[in-house]
Amino acid sequence: MDKGVLLTTNFPELKLYKCGKVRDVYDLGDELLIVSTDRISCFDVILPCGIPHKGEVLTSLSSFWFDFTKDIAANHLISADVENFPVPLKRYKDALRGRSMLVRKTESIPIECVVRGYLSGSGWKEYGLSMSICGVNLPAGLLESAKLPAPIFTPSTKEDTGHDQNITFQYVEERVGRDIAQKLKSLSISLYEMARDYAGSKGIIIADTKFEFGMRDGGIILIDEALTPDSSRFWPKEGYAVGRSQPSFDKQFVRDYLEGLDWDKSPPAPNLPGEIIQKTSEKYLEALRKIIGHND
Repeated sequence: MDKGVLLTTNFPELKLYKCGKVRDVYDLGDELLIVSTDRISCFDVILPCGIPHKGEVLTSLSSFWFDFTKDIAANHLISADVENFPVPLKRYKDALRGRSMLVRKTESIPIECVVRGYLSGSGWKEYGLSMSICGVNLPAGLLESAKLPAPIFTPSTKEDTGHDQNITFQYVEERVGRDIAQKLKSLSISLYEMARDYAGSKGIIIADTKFEFGMRDGGIILIDEALTPDSSRFWPKEGYAVGRSQPSFDKQFVRDYLEGLDWDKSPPAPNLPGEIIQKTSEKYLEALRKIIGHND
């Protein structure tokens, strides 16, 4: 699986659609090519080093979840197998293999559809101030990392730069219309519940996650990535306890390291020591192994 760390892509014959914090997206007309690099960002800053296997883990997990949840929500995935890609892409197949998806182009809906099943992160902070998250009232006396009585839909804005901002469901209705807003909420919670139950059987708690949707042919479909350590909080079931933060299979390990440095969280970001890079890679790979049984 190890082909080295990929930080940037360069396919001169392809039209670059956009370059995100982790993924490079190329425009193929009615389709897009999404390439997951090994870049990692923390506090909205891209670090100068990459995490081995990260792009492959994100692609493998997204592909798995797109297929697993397709009866709940249609999605944009055409194929993650380079052998099925159009002929013009075959010349790049060594670079694309294992870390790329051919997808249908959609009109992106500008809302981050966040579902929380547990009280953590910014939701825990907001609850401490108002006993609510994004306008959703919660019972008094909940502890950090507590399981919520039922999953809640806590959307946010979708910002190209800077932090996404938590918003109310009413804001979503005003932005995209009541019918679409209700469908986004219903789909998001159903997807979360299905994935939560499956991951739980594999020893992983999905504390929260975010989905993105797009419009195509008059319908709403799931796009971007799905239920990866970059878009979700994955906690090990073993050792879970309320009243404290939890270890996780994601970049929290890197955030914790950076928090201990004298860095103001503005570019340029510092390099990570080899030990932190290796342990972070191991966490991503462990999430992949637990969920779909892949070996590294």
